[in-house]
Amino acid sequence: QVQLVESGGGLVQAGDSLTLSCVGTGRRFSRSVMGWFRQASGKEREFVAALSWTGVHTYYGDSVKGRFTISRDNAKNTVYLQMNSLKPEDTAVYYCAASQGETYTIESDYNNWGQGTQVTVSE
Repeated sequence: QVQLVESGGGLVQAGDSLTLSCVGTGRRFSRSVMGWFRQASGKEREFVAALSWTGVHTYYGDSVKGRFTISRDNAKNTVYLQMNSLKPEDTAVYYCAASQGETYTIESDYNNWGQGTQVTVSE
């Protein structure tokens, strides 16, 4: 079991940058695929980014490619989401999730979730 706590959300302007952090507890964290998902008001949750437990393999949703970067520090049990060139359409609650599976983009493969952190991007 992995417990996750996100932080770093807030209100920013379009074009700004923001870094989200997700601290995990539990022995499995360092061997888990870690992902970020987001859910905008009135919309379904969507995949944002994920990376392998080694940090070597990364995957991104089409809407954030080239703007967001996912990384992890297993020594600190932390995964990060660096978000650059933010747009109003990036406004959502961002969730950190952990998976012991082998896929990266499928939401149902993630069995541990954080509580979410709100990111709001104004015009």
